[in-house]
Amino acid sequence: MREASAGVLPASGQSAGCLLEVRDVALRFGGIVALDGVSFELAEGQILGLIGPNGAGKTTLFNCLSRLYTPSRGDILFEGRSLLARPAHRIAELGIARTFQNLALFPHQSVLDNVRIGAHACSSSDYLSDLLGLPWVRRQERALESGARALLELLDLGPVAHAVPEGLPLGTRKRVELARALAAHPKLLLLDEPAGGLNHEEVAELGALIGRIRSSRRMTVLLVEHHMNLVMSISDTVVALDFGRKIAEGTPAEVQRDEAVILAYLGKPRNERQ
Repeated sequence: MREASAGVLPASGQSAGCLLEVRDVALRFGGIVALDGVSFELAEGQILGLIGPNGAGKTTLFNCLSRLYTPSRGDILFEGRSLLARPAHRIAELGIARTFQNLALFPHQSVLDNVRIGAHACSSSDYLSDLLGLPWVRRQERALESGARALLELLDLGPVAHAVPEGLPLGTRKRVELARALAAHPKLLLLDEPAGGLNHEEVAELGALIGRIRSSRRMTVLLVEHHMNLVMSISDTVVALDFGRKIAEGTPAEVQRDEAVILAYLGKPRNERQ
């Protein structure tokens, strides 16, 4: 078990293969401490599960990573460079994409169009070029549509490509949002409660899908999730938060045995439980 620490990580730079580094991140909302010196690293190609009871600070940290919030202390490095100077609308172009706990699809656009919208984060056209319909713009649009259709097939969404998300089952809509995030060809995928509202069979399918995406696309994933079976079955590393502080970090097996984690979730140490 690696000891949880609230201190700043050594200033010697990122570890080899480290894609994301969270350094001593703290955030207050008035007198409320939402995050209190959280630090961890995420290596390329790994899946890191971020867990904790309600109110532990998981979504707050997620919103710092996607630049919806700015930490009051600390830094967040992506590929060795700080994210904090970048506004939220410039994060996708770095290679970071996210899904949302509350689905943020365009309900009256087709599934295919929703995914194509995600692909435009890595397009290079401009208003005038689009207006003139220049040949290179048309080639780019064809490439984006081809990539979107490939993602629909990967996520078993081909049969609903021309349907609108409104009225589709929740599990299907979650896969549409996942496809839209993947359409931007991210290096880092942030998944916010992807199993929320799904039944056991759908959760198992989601876990297999995330594993397949990681393997086939060499994807690095940061996962916030309450469904412990999903987190523990697919994560390489698990970080546990409670009241804004990191209380444990390690392999799934190590974190499951950690007394601070047991206390946070169950309210009493192992030796006091009947």
